[in-house]
Amino acid sequence: MKLKKILGIDIGGSGVKGAIVDTKKGVLLTERFRIPTPQPATPEAVAKVITKIANHFQWKGPIGVGFPGVIQQGIARTAANVDDSWIDKNLNKLFSKATGCKVHVVNDADAAGMAEVKFGAGKGVKGTIILITVGTGLGTVIFINGKLVPNLEFGHLMLHGADAELYASDAARSKHDMDWDTWAGRFNEYLLRIEELTWPDKIIIGGGASKKGEKFFPFLTTKAPVVPAKLMNEAGIVGAALVSKYYNKLEA
Repeated sequence: MKLKKILGIDIGGSGVKGAIVDTKKGVLLTERFRIPTPQPATPEAVAKVITKIANHFQWKGPIGVGFPGVIQQGIARTAANVDDSWIDKNLNKLFSKATGCKVHVVNDADAAGMAEVKFGAGKGVKGTIILITVGTGLGTVIFINGKLVPNLEFGHLMLHGADAELYASDAARSKHDMDWDTWAGRFNEYLLRIEELTWPDKIIIGGGASKKGEKFFPFLTTKAPVVPAKLMNEAGIVGAALVSKYYNKLEA
């Protein structure tokens, strides 16, 4: 089953973004189309947004979706930055019914990591890679010699008595009106904690903050090299498409 073009969609805390992806080259074939994440971000409301994105592209083929939470066999187990009504919903079935297309859902950080390992800053790297998506929350993913460890939730490590993402995410920087130097100290503290627990060979920073790396990378002091994601904010869309391609091949 040849699947070169797949619609990839990334559900974020502030926006739902989609584009048609060339899964052989890891590039977007269209401009990203973005719709603000509905509030409250219930499964049914987001399903309507995903349908609007599919209709925007007049799409009838397979769709891959990155979701900000733990996904097991298409079922959401957590929903940190969206509505609690997501928990235990079968998102593969919900989105497939809404769009009329075959949809596969994956953790959003896992999707971004897969894109970076195949096409970006993690390509050809041996050993342990950690990718952290820095945005509304802190999405985390580990690859060991190219193999994914799924549904890692290190964004919820405790720092100063609260979830790390409430302390060190880009949303926390905006909420508390921190300058980049101040926030970099918090984020570096988080990275050092991650390093103590996992000892990675390379750390890749993705998500919205990756576009501002020059403002905080100089303040990071981990032993592992820290680099920006090459696919930047497109990694989640590309990775979601790759996941869809993988599962459609399995089911063919």
